Amino acid sequence: MTFIITLIEFIIILGITVLIHEAGHYYFAKKAGIYVYEFSIGMGPKLFGWNRKNDETDYSIRAIPIGGYVSMAGEEIEIDEDIPKEKQMQSKTWMQKFMTIIAGVMMNFILAITLLFIISLIAGSPVLNAKVGEVTKDGAAYKAGLRKNDEIIEINGKKIISGDHFVLEIQVNGQNEAKMKVLRDGKEETLNVKPQKEKDEEGNEVYSYGFALSDQREYGILASLKYAFFKTFSLLHQMVLIIFYLCTGALSLNNLAGPVGIFNIVGESAKAGFLNLVYLTAYLSINVGFINLLPFPAFDGGRVLFMIIEKIKGSPVDPKIENWIHSVGFILLILLMIFITYNDILRLF
Repeated sequence: MTFIITLIEFIIILGITVLIHEAGHYYFAKKAGIYVYEFSIGMGPKLFGWNRKNDETDYSIRAIPIGGYVSMAGEEIEIDEDIPKEKQMQSKTWMQKFMTIIAGVMMNFILAITLLFIISLIAGSPVLNAKVGEVTKDGAAYKAGLRKNDEIIEINGKKIISGDHFVLEIQVNGQNEAKMKVLRDGKEETLNVKPQKEKDEEGNEVYSYGFALSDQREYGILASLKYAFFKTFSLLHQMVLIIFYLCTGALSLNNLAGPVGIFNIVGESAKAGFLNLVYLTAYLSINVGFINLLPFPAFDGGRVLFMIIEKIKGSPVDPKIENWIHSVGFILLILLMIFITYNDILRLF
């Protein structure tokens, strides 16, 4: 029964994230007068579909609850003889095409900011900086001189802009000694903290710094607005760094989660309460928006890149070449997803 509930929650969360993304594409395509063949939530075989009266678009729900698409005339091919030229994407202005492509990302960020604002109104706004909460006595941090209410402003020479940023840098640092600069009573102090080897609840050996970040909260509309926007920025900054660390080898692909990993995260979040599921939806929405911004073929960012090239050279890129590049990019993404999913499954056992 727990599996079924988690599966339903998983489908709803991904469904909302994909729906809002594709709705952005759909709205701006319609506004620009582009002919939309299909609006689909999910991939693979069609489960069911419908068509509204006096509307050329087919709406469908597909079997695999990951991803979705808005199929538009003139998007994949240079000319569609069955559709009037003025209703094809290629005939629209540069700005109309740009807004149609980027709208999905915009909607994902708007959804995330809205959800984070609602969460903080209900539960309060957590401290955004890397402020120290509880410090375990006799732990590595305590021995190094770290104390409650210290604000960590630098680690290993890198300035810390948020708690999210600090957590990532600690993960990258691993079991090595961390040089932390902290702010205490208006004065800066430098501490060297080497994590201690300990055993977790399951008896596995782990390296622990022996402290946690503060869980203090602020309340009110202004605090919630500040939290919603800064938290979104903080998570985007974290995702940029993750890409950088993946490229440099500081993080491995094993740190990434695919559909199976997300399914497990949904299950764990549900145990912690409904607001955790709402937060997870906001986080995934930012994730989807960020990934689609990457200038990689098959992503929205890849299509924007070709539009920028078009703007610079003064003429469109050959649609056949562009579509071929996007197809190759899509195949590479599928292979990456298979690899990540394989790792997710291995972590289950």
